[in-house]
Amino acid sequence: MSFYRVSLSCSDDVIVVLCHQQVHDRKEIHSLGTGRVFLISLNGYSSMEHRQTESPPSYDSVVNHNTPPPSYPSLQTLSATQVQPYYIPQPIHQTPAPGVVQTIPTQRDQAPSHRNKRYCCGGSSGTAVIVVLVVIAVWMGVRYGPSLWAQKETETETCPPSSVDCDGKRDCSQGIDESRCVRFGTANELQVMTSKNKSFLPVCAQGWNKSIADQTCQQLGFIQSYEVGVLNTSSSAFQSLNSQFTNTIQASVHTSTSCPGQQTVSLKCSKCGKPPGSRIIGGNVAADGQWPWQASLHFQGSHSCGGTLVAPDFIITAAHCFPKETLGSQLPSNWRVYIGLVSQLQLPSPYNVKQIILHKNYDPATKNNDIALLKLSKPASNIQPVCLPVFGQMFPATKQCWTTGFGVTKQGADSSSTRLMEVAVNLIASAVCNSPTVYGGHITENMQCAGDLKGERDSCQGDSGGPLVCKVDDKWYLTGVTSWGDGCGKLNRPGVYSDVGQLLMWIYGKMQQERP
Repeated sequence: MSFYRVSLSCSDDVIVVLCHQQVHDRKEIHSLGTGRVFLISLNGYSSMEHRQTESPPSYDSVVNHNTPPPSYPSLQTLSATQVQPYYIPQPIHQTPAPGVVQTIPTQRDQAPSHRNKRYCCGGSSGTAVIVVLVVIAVWMGVRYGPSLWAQKETETETCPPSSVDCDGKRDCSQGIDESRCVRFGTANELQVMTSKNKSFLPVCAQGWNKSIADQTCQQLGFIQSYEVGVLNTSSSAFQSLNSQFTNTIQASVHTSTSCPGQQTVSLKCSKCGKPPGSRIIGGNVAADGQWPWQASLHFQGSHSCGGTLVAPDFIITAAHCFPKETLGSQLPSNWRVYIGLVSQLQLPSPYNVKQIILHKNYDPATKNNDIALLKLSKPASNIQPVCLPVFGQMFPATKQCWTTGFGVTKQGADSSSTRLMEVAVNLIASAVCNSPTVYGGHITENMQCAGDLKGERDSCQGDSGGPLVCKVDDKWYLTGVTSWGDGCGKLNRPGVYSDVGQLLMWIYGKMQQERP
């Protein structure tokens, strides 16, 4: 029987394994220097390095350095699984996948899998290998936590049979019973639903003050209120304030049929959608301060997706930017957020991510509900967010809007732009976008098409999660979140965005659940 003496030393970035026995050909241990990830080579396993300072490969290099990514098949064969997300492709994992693989760069590769009947330092026993792998597993588990092995999915909401919606008492495990009771209507009219009246009604302005406004905005996930006004209404039913305000607005009002002066509350929770200065019409490169809400999401040191600041400590982006197949992609500590930047070469101070919230009904195959919310560790109080649309706000088809991002400027480009790029796009009616000559039924009610059917203007890889904004009454509103498309700027293949208006209740609900 053979015996093996194994010694192991490890630090934050390096594990060195020594097997004290005669080493035969093709039974090697490779150790790399500081800042690299090691791989163990056993009986023919080849070593591989991954340097933290290396840049992610271009889109083309994922499959072949000399050929562009394959185009989509004709519309007749386009399936739901072929929708192409718009994000910068990154180094792939060791295990190959069919087709074009787009994933996020990892600075530390997984420990390699070892096939059966492979041994550490010769002989017929696998004892040394088992010892080494156990120690590695313990080290990596401590280093990275449970998310290394399996991405934590959204917890299942559980509600007791006795739960009551909108009564001001949190009955469900994540508070969903109290998270969809407040919304904003036309002209930012505050509308509230209570447990006794299951309809959204305007709030009577009688008794309203700044303190109540602040508490209401804080309930919705904002820091405080920005502006309070009154509106004249013809409504015949109202939510009137109780004599005392409790913890939530829905628990502090009651339904009534009268309101002095027919005046209701108009509430704004942030100064939004008005960047300083004027924009450069027709420009391709964005000017400083032009799109202050633009965010760049960096995964382990590299730009991966775009995002949009919608509140001082909340970023909206795309759910497909966090594929659970990618090691650590749903671990907040692996991400940094840069806001208000116009160049990847001059990054401002980053913001850490406290929580990653994915839409629980996101479908990776069809990209339906492709939206995510990032809770920042501290608020970006000095940066102006974009405005969220109000409930029922319509943006007419053919309206000119703008999309921004750090994507490639043409399909097949070797690298993404280091400068923030902008392009004017026209909204396209869903009926047109779903027609047989365009996307043939693949557009859901939660999607919005925008671009140019002639194929001249479009967002492209690298813009995933970034904003589609439309200007109304001198304010910019977040209309869509860049999601997917067939190529870049192709005929009858416009960009597809998650429709923010359709997902408003989810956005506000999650912001409420994450409030302090």
